Amino acid sequence: MVHIWNDLSEVPAGFGPSVVTIGNFDGVHRGHQQVLSQLIRTARLNQARSVAITFDPHPAQVHRPESAPELIMGLEDKLAALGELGLDAVLVMKYSLELASLTPEEFVSSVLVDALKASHVVIGHDTRFGRGNSGDLETMKELGEKLGFEVQVISEFGSEGYPVHQARDGGPSDRRCSSSWVREALRQGDVATAAAVLGRPHRMRGEVVHGAARGRDLGFPTANLSATASGYIPADGIYAGWLVDQAGTRWPAAISVGSNPTFDGVSRQVEAHVIDRPEEAVEDFDLYGQSVVVEFVARLRGMVAYRGPEALVEQMRLDVVQAHGLLFAR
Repeated sequence: MVHIWNDLSEVPAGFGPSVVTIGNFDGVHRGHQQVLSQLIRTARLNQARSVAITFDPHPAQVHRPESAPELIMGLEDKLAALGELGLDAVLVMKYSLELASLTPEEFVSSVLVDALKASHVVIGHDTRFGRGNSGDLETMKELGEKLGFEVQVISEFGSEGYPVHQARDGGPSDRRCSSSWVREALRQGDVATAAAVLGRPHRMRGEVVHGAARGRDLGFPTANLSATASGYIPADGIYAGWLVDQAGTRWPAAISVGSNPTFDGVSRQVEAHVIDRPEEAVEDFDLYGQSVVVEFVARLRGMVAYRGPEALVEQMRLDVVQAHGLLFAR
């Protein structure tokens, strides 16, 4: 079981030795997984603990909130994804201007050495850390020699060995795995490419709230995610995917993202219509107030304004059939 620490004070006295890496890990995509797998292997070879340090909020939200990227996943899902990799611990550091003001040596000395007793630090070639991002790979190597830890450099975020990546022409892609690639794909509604880079379907998490009830009136009741749901909202459209309820049950779903243009909607909503519910459970199927996860598997079509409810209902029937076929053909 992975230990989650939300402050340096929570690290047990005498913890270590450890093998440590540092990153935002937004999405915990295949490139992150490559780095963390190497971290875990190094820790096992050296009879040490494997530790990932991450930050909350994202540093960009502190330094440039007006242009900070929309996060792929919330902290809860990030910690769950990190925990599934087999790490011994994750240290979540509260990112602030005070933390950002530490020099590279102050950060490494107080966090990596004093608190975590690092024997090895695993980083990528382009790692930056410390005040003004003044620390780099060479800085870390110099500090390792001075403070007594080894630095292991990894070619992070590569796509080597991942046959699922393909270029648009159908050939293999050697594009570097990155959080920005995932965001780019989601902006285009390309949840299949996002899943290929992530190594799992993209997901959102949030509370089910009451909506306008139009879906129920049309015979397609939906679970509407609250406006505070975490996770990057993909492009408007209709998707096939899954809804995971609070009990952990996975339900096939047709998912709508958009403003319901047929009814002159304004605000964007994410709502999932659960399909294939047992007939006896239809009346009792109440998700209101539950925290649920919505997973996006494939985009069926864009968002369209139909001439009226009848045309929309006919299209929704076709969407459900197509979603069912995609989900159960896998």
